Amino acid sequence: MATIELAKVSKRFGSVETIRGVDLHLNDREFVVFVGPSGCGKSTLLRLIAGLEDVSSGEIRFDNQVVNEMTPPERGIAMVFQSYALYPHMSVYENMMFGLKLAKTDRPEAERRVQEAARILQLDQLLQRKPRELSGGQRQRVAIGRAITRNPKVFLFDEPLSNLDAALRVQMRIEIARLHQRLDATMIYVTHDQVEAMTLADRIVVLETGEVRQVGSPIELYQHPANRFVAGFIGSPRMNFLPASLPKGIAIPPEIVEVGVRPEHLQLGEGGDATIEGRVLTVERLGAESWVYLDLGLEDPVVVKHGGAVDVAVDGTARAGLPAGALYLFDAQGRCLPREVYG
Repeated sequence: MATIELAKVSKRFGSVETIRGVDLHLNDREFVVFVGPSGCGKSTLLRLIAGLEDVSSGEIRFDNQVVNEMTPPERGIAMVFQSYALYPHMSVYENMMFGLKLAKTDRPEAERRVQEAARILQLDQLLQRKPRELSGGQRQRVAIGRAITRNPKVFLFDEPLSNLDAALRVQMRIEIARLHQRLDATMIYVTHDQVEAMTLADRIVVLETGEVRQVGSPIELYQHPANRFVAGFIGSPRMNFLPASLPKGIAIPPEIVEVGVRPEHLQLGEGGDATIEGRVLTVERLGAESWVYLDLGLEDPVVVKHGGAVDVAVDGTARAGLPAGALYLFDAQGRCLPREVYG
């Protein structure tokens, strides 16, 4: 496995800089997820680590060795893409064996690796099938199995579950998490889905416009976002943002221009240290919980997450209580102030 370091790494396509001076340290055997909106540079950063794109400036090191000029095979990486990229005329066995043949791996060793990968991914009974005879999840497992047979230092995943339906994505998330535990491998995973990031990662790297906004464990980013962007991106439903003048009755420092509150911290009905009121736009009833969308005349509706069923009418009015201790405070630069300001 490998420790990976990025030092002031930038990538330019002509005059456009897509990665801007990124510094990162990824630990050996760590599962790191790059997350951010479309166009933030997460896939480009992954391709730079893989050696599929050249670095414009800065250094990438694997185990303290600079790899800028190394090819992907020389770096010891294996990559799994959004598209399965399987050879349709080959069986599962042949697809998994193909790379080992190209590398002139000893036949008994190649056979052992394919069988071991098939066992780990529960592909034992599918080795003679062609890709067209497999489900989407099975095809993605074959693509992962092909990567496993190479015994790479680093596994790189570029939005591997995007082509799967919701149920299969959940199943594959579990399988990838178990795979990391079994292989004890260094893994970097790119996704735009923050739920995938939260459920899979040891640490998450949040990117915006080619820059790292925050790095931390899922719970750290959720509870202690460094800025407004991270606060709004991590969490489902996303954090609500209100003008600092709106929650009357709560002492808010003068440098604060906006407050944030997560939907699950709002209390439908009376209660809390301040109350907001709005027109009910819609209610999403999900069984164990309900999401109530309130129109307060802001750019976005305020979402209240309530356990169980709710008795509110669309186009009627509803109130929600804000507990002061659950508010996040943001200054004019979008920085999130520490909770101590409440005291």
